[in-house]
Amino acid sequence: MKTKAAKRSVSSTPRRPDKLWQLRLYVMGQTPRSLTAFSNLKEICESQLKDRYRITVIDLEQKPQLARGDQIVAVPTVVRRLPKPVRTLLGNLSNTACVLVGLDLRATQ
Repeated sequence: MKTKAAKRSVSSTPRRPDKLWQLRLYVMGQTPRSLTAFSNLKEICESQLKDRYRITVIDLEQKPQLARGDQIVAVPTVVRRLPKPVRTLLGNLSNTACVLVGLDLRATQ
C-alpha cells in the first residue's frame, strides 16, 4: 500500500457493475496498523467478493479534509459505500468473523 497519492483504488474487475461493492479504507500514513487493515480487507474481499469489489485507500495524513464526508473520527476505518446501507467498521479488521458480519457479508450466528 503506497501513500504517495491521497486516494488509491484496488479493484477486482466486476462481472456485473450493479453488484460492485465499493469500500473506502481511511488510514493515517503507512503505519503497521494501516497496512494490516488493508491486507486483512483485501484478503476478505478476495475470498468473499471475488471480481465484485473496489477498495479505495484514503490517506488522511495527506488529505485530512476527506474525513469529513464519511465522518471519520478514528483510523483505520473501512466504510462500505455500496451496496446500501452505508456501514462503517473501525480497527485493523483482524477479526474476520466480525468484519463479515459488520459488512453484512454473512449473517450473525
